[in-house]
Amino acid sequence: YLFIDIAANLTDGMFSGMYNGTSRHAPDLNVVVRRALDCGVIRTVICSGSLTDSIESLKLIDKQRSKMDFIPGSMLYSTVGVHPTRASELFTDNGDSKEIIDRLTKLIEVGIKDERVIAIGECGLDYDRTQFCDIETQKKGFGLQLEMAKLFELPLLLHNRNTNGDFTRMISDYRQNFSTGVVHSFTGDLSEMKSLIDLDLYIGINGCSLKTNENVEVVKSIPLDRIVIETDCPYCEIRPSHVGYSYIQNSRLESRDKKKYDSEYLVKGRTEPCHIRQVAEVLSGVRNESLRLVTSTVFNNAAKLFFPNEAQAMGSNPFETSTNAIYLYQQESSNTFLPELSLALWLVSDILIGSKPWKLET
Repeated sequence: YLFIDIAANLTDGMFSGMYNGTSRHAPDLNVVVRRALDCGVIRTVICSGSLTDSIESLKLIDKQRSKMDFIPGSMLYSTVGVHPTRASELFTDNGDSKEIIDRLTKLIEVGIKDERVIAIGECGLDYDRTQFCDIETQKKGFGLQLEMAKLFELPLLLHNRNTNGDFTRMISDYRQNFSTGVVHSFTGDLSEMKSLIDLDLYIGINGCSLKTNENVEVVKSIPLDRIVIETDCPYCEIRPSHVGYSYIQNSRLESRDKKKYDSEYLVKGRTEPCHIRQVAEVLSGVRNESLRLVTSTVFNNAAKLFFPNEAQAMGSNPFETSTNAIYLYQQESSNTFLPELSLALWLVSDILIGSKPWKLET
């Protein structure tokens, strides 16, 4: 199975070994991304929540693409934007927003050219955490980013928490400014889900979307062709206390406490992109649909959402094209040079951005 993790916080301090201000182990992002690759995660979208985060995300991608002994050169991509809880960072002390919006715009322009930036966000509204940013400032910041969106033909990575319809109203007002988008880490009710589908948006599902019976009932009702999956790592673990946990099939991965760190094991309580298969397995179980159908459909949805040109070039089923690429690569290299899955996925990543002239059968 192949996966695209559409939301991962890879600049979070936990991947540098920092937990609540205390260093527990050496930075291990290389290990994390290699593990993801070995589990079939061929694309990961780094969430950015501020100008600083956005800059750091692009630096991380630069580092990855310049070190061929790190991971394949086209696995990580990024968003650029400001999270609602940090919307105040869009404004200077005198209330002016032009400086920060201009810097975000420039960052997007540069990032588009070398295919590092593929979406605007994470932006939206969050009324559950107004202690970090008041509602009016959140609305102003969200509006600024929705205005900025019309400058680019990029999807939006959106955030919505308990906003009493304000989020939906703002999206409706600005819907002509952007082509498409995804409301990630969705935990809303059935009515909210339907209103977002009516606005032609995708729904992002992760562990936080699968906690309760109500969550699961909503997930059952989302049209499969509107679902994409994510980890939102290092957060949103599917825990034993969650309703969705019982549907995990074959991907319970061994972990150890961060105080006893071992790179061969996951860190207990820290989600990684490799956990994406668990999300797919739970979706398969609660919806009573085959894992192959769920995995292939959400992969194709994510490809169309974030990599539309490549998805179109790959035909009606990018998932099948990608798996065929792996098969062909393994056949070609079976008697020659290192036919490991990771190298096969390296090829698929290159195919997706069109940098290798391979002709694939679909």
